[in-house]
Amino acid sequence: MTVLLDWFINPDHGPIIVAQEMGYFAEQDLEVEIVAPADPSAPPKLVAAGHADLAISYQPQLHLQIHEGLPLKRVGTLVATPLNCLLVLADGPIETPADLAGKKVGFSVGGVEEAVLGSILRHHGLSLDDVEMVNVNWSLSPSLMSGQVDAVIGAYRNFELNQMVIEGVEGKCFFVEEEGLPSYDELIYVANSETMDKEMIARLLAATEKATQYIVNHPEDSWEVFSSTSAELQDELNAMAWADTVPRFALRPTAMDVGRYTAFEAFLFEAGLIPSQNPVSKITIDVTAN
Repeated sequence: MTVLLDWFINPDHGPIIVAQEMGYFAEQDLEVEIVAPADPSAPPKLVAAGHADLAISYQPQLHLQIHEGLPLKRVGTLVATPLNCLLVLADGPIETPADLAGKKVGFSVGGVEEAVLGSILRHHGLSLDDVEMVNVNWSLSPSLMSGQVDAVIGAYRNFELNQMVIEGVEGKCFFVEEEGLPSYDELIYVANSETMDKEMIARLLAATEKATQYIVNHPEDSWEVFSSTSAELQDELNAMAWADTVPRFALRPTAMDVGRYTAFEAFLFEAGLIPSQNPVSKITIDVTAN
């Protein structure tokens, strides 16, 4: 099987890398090729086009991609909580999102991030018209620390917050699920809805479930297994991110939360990002069900 990651290898991918290193894929009679993308937006499209078996992607994006006509379904969960947050300087003037009126907010990905920010602002009596959106092109924490923007949306609480600590600047996160958004799965496994091999995917997810159990039971030993795969992972940022990510891995990667997907589809519809509401059966599947 070929699994396309959403980004370069980082602690978010712990269960996949640990399953590979500990031989759990081999136990399931699988040979898995793990590929980091040159373009983070490409993996779901490549799976839709039949060039890979699975892609690691994001629940919010999956809803949009299905409405765009891509033959994709969520088949498993990797990180079961939002990581996204609205990030500001801890000692800055933004004490609540209401203080963003007339301020600049940096972002990297349009569409969903604007809907997320719009929902947070509405939660505090504001709208997107009250802020200036600035595309900072993935330079989230640097643009905040340099004063280019007053806040950033799309920062990951397990990475950008730690990145700022290392730089000697304390940040503060407003967690999206505490600011009026329905909770969602941050990272998911997506497959081609027309050609997927459910039995093979179920075996891969069984291996990642075993890896997740090992990680949760042995966080330090599993960090050694994970970080030993690349010298680039053996730094302070990745070690801090690992500790923050471990509690967020999906303990039951095949488990399907119908209510969660229904609620997020409704959120996107109400935000005007999708033209209609798909039934959950069109978005996600339990590959272990007969």
